[in-house]
Amino acid sequence: MNERVLVADDEANITDVCRRYLEREGYQVMTARDGQEALEIWSSARPDLIVLDLMMPRKDGWQVAKEIRQTEDTPIIMLTARGEEQDRLMGLTLGADDYLTKPFSPRELVLRVRAILRRIRKIQPARDPSSEQVLQYEGITIHVGKRRVEVCGRAIDLTVTEFEMLQLLASHPDQVFSRNQIVSKLWDFSYEGDTTTVTVHIRRLREKIEPNPSEPKYIKTVWGIGYKFAGEAVP
Repeated sequence: MNERVLVADDEANITDVCRRYLEREGYQVMTARDGQEALEIWSSARPDLIVLDLMMPRKDGWQVAKEIRQTEDTPIIMLTARGEEQDRLMGLTLGADDYLTKPFSPRELVLRVRAILRRIRKIQPARDPSSEQVLQYEGITIHVGKRRVEVCGRAIDLTVTEFEMLQLLASHPDQVFSRNQIVSKLWDFSYEGDTTTVTVHIRRLREKIEPNPSEPKYIKTVWGIGYKFAGEAVP
């Protein structure tokens, strides 16, 4: 395991603890004390994942996430103050893949990092292009190995979590998944977060792939239960 993780937080005790726990698991860890330094390290080193505090000097976590998402889908785990639900929702809306509320367990952080990076490894491009799985529906094509989505022939940029959510639903058309089931399938461990995370990711997915997000064609809400994929399969 040689994945590189950037931990950006202006509290030295947090970056020190995160570094120790992540390095113990075999990750290469870089740290930043403010948002500007985080962007500089990200630009030069291109880490595989970023643990990003929202409240930092020079540039806050929102600004950092926004700038990264303009060009890259590097996975981001946001760190937010306990009880600040609006901050968590804003972070997810800007493209964070997950979040943790302070104070948090370093072991929980390791689990979240491991889960996201494992999902990335699972969807690395296949060596044999002929063996690549392609999910094709009317108006939308999902190249699983290449982690590429095309809507009406146009490439769509998705974060790791957005892609995994879409792949899960599209691989089981018309099957209804509850929010808890989606969390369980994607995170693959006892997730202590709030399933609002799923709702926000679904909303972002719809904004990116649906012709009319307010009247979704592909990702349907099954009220009181969850979501299902309703695309028309291409013969």
